[in-house]
Amino acid sequence: MTIQGKLFKKFDTQQVSDRFKKREFVLEYADNPMYPQFVLFQMTQDRVSVLDAFVEGAMVEVDFNIRGREWISPQGEKKYFNSLEAWRINVAQTVQPTDQGGGSEPLPTPPPDALNVTDLEDSDDLPF
Repeated sequence: MTIQGKLFKKFDTQQVSDRFKKREFVLEYADNPMYPQFVLFQMTQDRVSVLDAFVEGAMVEVDFNIRGREWISPQGEKKYFNSLEAWRINVAQTVQPTDQGGGSEPLPTPPPDALNVTDLEDSDDLPF
C-alpha cells in the first residue's frame, strides 16, 4: 500500500531486543484537510536509518504493509494488535500546475452510455 502526507514527527530508534530494533514516525495524512489524520508507522531492522534522510515537515510517500497479530495475556484474555510496517519512504511527487490554472488533471469524461441524473428527475414511477 502507498500513502502520501507530511512527515509530522520522527522518533528515536528503539532497541527492543538483542536482535530487533525499530523506529516510529508519524505521517499527517490529509484526505480531508479539515480533519487531518496522524498515522503512526514503524520501520524495523536495517531500515531504521532511512528516516535520517528526511526532515519533519517534508511531503513524503510511504510504501507499507499492514501487520496484525494475536496476543494472549497471562490471564488468558485475547488481544489483537495492528502495526503499519513501512518498507520504503520517498519524497512525494507534486503535481505541476497547468497553464489553465486548474492545478491538476481534469476529471475524466464519463462514457457516452453513462446514466444522466437529470433523466431520472422527470420519472414518477419510483416505489416510494
